[in-house]
Amino acid sequence: MSILVMKFGGTSVANVDRIARAAKRVAVEVAKGHDVILIVSAMAGETNKLVGWVQDTSPLYDAREYDAVTSSGENVTAGLMALRLQEMDIPARSWQGWQVPLLTTSAHGSARIEAIPTENILRKFGEGMRVAVVAGFQGISPEGRITTLGRGGSDTTAVAFAAAFDAVRCDIYTDVDGVYTTDPRICGKARKLDRIAFEEMLELASLGAKVLQTRSVELAMRYKVKLRVLSSFEEQTDEAGTLVCDEEDIMESNAVAGVAYSRDEAKVTLTGVADRPGIAASIFGPLAEAGVNVDMIVQNISEHGQTDMTFSCPTDQVLRAQKALDEAKDRGVFSYGDLVIDRDVAKVSVVGIGMRSHAGVAAQMFKALAAENVNIKVITTSEIKISVLIDRKYMELAVQALHDAFGLEKAAA
Repeated sequence: MSILVMKFGGTSVANVDRIARAAKRVAVEVAKGHDVILIVSAMAGETNKLVGWVQDTSPLYDAREYDAVTSSGENVTAGLMALRLQEMDIPARSWQGWQVPLLTTSAHGSARIEAIPTENILRKFGEGMRVAVVAGFQGISPEGRITTLGRGGSDTTAVAFAAAFDAVRCDIYTDVDGVYTTDPRICGKARKLDRIAFEEMLELASLGAKVLQTRSVELAMRYKVKLRVLSSFEEQTDEAGTLVCDEEDIMESNAVAGVAYSRDEAKVTLTGVADRPGIAASIFGPLAEAGVNVDMIVQNISEHGQTDMTFSCPTDQVLRAQKALDEAKDRGVFSYGDLVIDRDVAKVSVVGIGMRSHAGVAAQMFKALAAENVNIKVITTSEIKISVLIDRKYMELAVQALHDAFGLEKAAA
């Protein structure tokens, strides 16, 4: 018995007609002999509506009840999908998170998956069930309460099931036909990739690419789950979409696989910070406690025992960061001169496992940006990534220039 995991996002199950279309794709895989675990999201817009109702009812809501409400959208989709499959004479049954059970931590709204026992679903497969339609995004806490995994959590649900059941593959159906070298809405030359390494996809997802949730890619990489991203609206073939896989499964790759961007960035600079051991911990400790996601960090050269510290964070976390830094200063944890905030910046990054064996990627990137008179404010690098912070008004220009500079419209030779 081979198990295939399929996941359909909100746009793919937005109404009963699209649910019927998705069911036909499931039927094709069942006809091939697979038992299918089908993970479904709430219908498009449904979760936003439920979140709005919670916030309107109780601005300072109980997170446990938030999960109880917002998880209900997936339950509706799962039930409708099971009914549709039954109408097609395919033995199917819907499963909510607690019925599997998908065991999570107690962190309501952002729970982590701890285990997925396989006995219940495997027993039903043994009794003749061909499709287990599982409500994504949800699980059950040790206290027996419904939990949710955070927005986009159905991707994580799907990969976790694929790992737990040793599935042959995990297919993520969405409204795009794969992973592109960059956003096609910004660069008309963007090319769909046939394959991309886990590490590259993880970097692209964390840097702003919206195709897959970062946690789902982390899980796939950890458990070696073959992950395919494809459109629920395109022709169904074995070659469709993009396969996210091990680096060893890719014969040849360009130095750069893709260009990612994030426009919702802010640059925060602390001036006149004492240059002494432990100062970084004094600054970033309070930020971590306040839940600020710090990304790029640069410390300037010390002069007269003082230095400047610059970091980037999401724009919607700037006020939280400012409050945490001011409170730490008031408590005497550390001191600084001025707090300078620039909200009009964007992060642009090039990503590729080929950087490990290709010299000169950074020079080529900086030369391309200089040719367009794009000034770089902050630079950070890793083994397979180079990110720069620039003025937001130049973001699209920078993405297009870098895509051209690295010839990403062409496949690797």
